[in-house]
Amino acid sequence: MDTLSSLILQPFEQSPAWLNLVFAVVTAASAVTAATPTPSDDRLLGKLYRVIEILALNIGRAKDTGPRFKG
Repeated sequence: MDTLSSLILQPFEQSPAWLNLVFAVVTAASAVTAATPTPSDDRLLGKLYRVIEILALNIGRAKDTGPRFKG
């Protein structure tokens, strides 16, 4: 089992520190956008959420569109 885990972790250990930081930012931003509801875009929180969505690479169809109204 140690061989498998070392095989998986080896590319991350050999990559530059800035690349690990990029992976960490994208992962954290993805977790935030997946765990929170989409706020209104006209408020400050909505604008901050939009920046976090961009950092999470939530673009196109991957983007959460917010609550849907039936009517």
